[in-house]
Amino acid sequence: MRESIRFVKFVVTGGAGFVGSYLVKRLVRENHNVTVLDSLYRGKLENISQVSKDIEFQKIDIRDFESMRNVIKNSDGVFHEAALTDVGESFTKQEEYVDVNVRGTENVFKIAKEFGIKVVYASSSSVYGNPEKTPITEDSKRAPINPYGNTKLEDEFLAEKYGKDGTSIIGLRYFNIYGIGQTGSYAGVITKFINNLKDKKQPIIFGDGEQKRDFIFVEDIARANIAAMKSNVKNGFFNVGTGITTSINQLAEQTIVLSGLKIEPRYEKPLAGDVFTSQADTSMIKKLLSWEYQTKLNEGLKIFFPL
Repeated sequence: MRESIRFVKFVVTGGAGFVGSYLVKRLVRENHNVTVLDSLYRGKLENISQVSKDIEFQKIDIRDFESMRNVIKNSDGVFHEAALTDVGESFTKQEEYVDVNVRGTENVFKIAKEFGIKVVYASSSSVYGNPEKTPITEDSKRAPINPYGNTKLEDEFLAEKYGKDGTSIIGLRYFNIYGIGQTGSYAGVITKFINNLKDKKQPIIFGDGEQKRDFIFVEDIARANIAAMKSNVKNGFFNVGTGITTSINQLAEQTIVLSGLKIEPRYEKPLAGDVFTSQADTSMIKKLLSWEYQTKLNEGLKIFFPL
């Protein structure tokens, strides 16, 4: 079921970041009024430069409650994408990750509760940890295996708490996102492989390469956010993936073929906190939000290697 209400004024936290910037550009294309809140700690204004005349930008940290409140209170809905996302870094900066990802997120929820505003926010498949079985359904056990995943689980507890108080909050559990512009801490394995190949270097595989991932194109993530906001669903968590797994070895092979290089990947020791298998069951998001992915992995990878 979908509701016909068309929201007018949206706030996007982390709107100059990787996912946030794709979402901002899509909202602008749909003629919405968009305000971007970003501290520019990891986000970049160049990510939204092509729509800079169509949006309002505020340099605000999500930990700054009053500054956020002054902006969010006048909105029809909030897309909360701001977060620290580097799994490896989360082991060495645990307090900072809690401060930004948990306390910052609660600030968004508090303001939404005060003004009766709907929130769609970025959760993560990392809340599941190493699943007992795949594909992973939304009611699967939540058992993160790294500090980043722990912060996302804490956010879900907060979403449930505020939801019981009547605040409309939808959490989207993103699986493995990829796309042009994915840099720094948000750079997933696809981006790292392609960056190496463009420099004529070997892709680096940590472990034996048999880890399986559910890769989802960033434009599909943006579409899922908007579908969640416009739906008549008030609360809940949804997997956002394709339901298709690809091993890291298979990914290396595909990207090497697209690069045209004759090169072999290099294997190094496994990374701490690395999930072995991740595969989304997407039946719930299809049913309740009428969303499904559009970009197949082989099509998405070709975007990195234009003819």
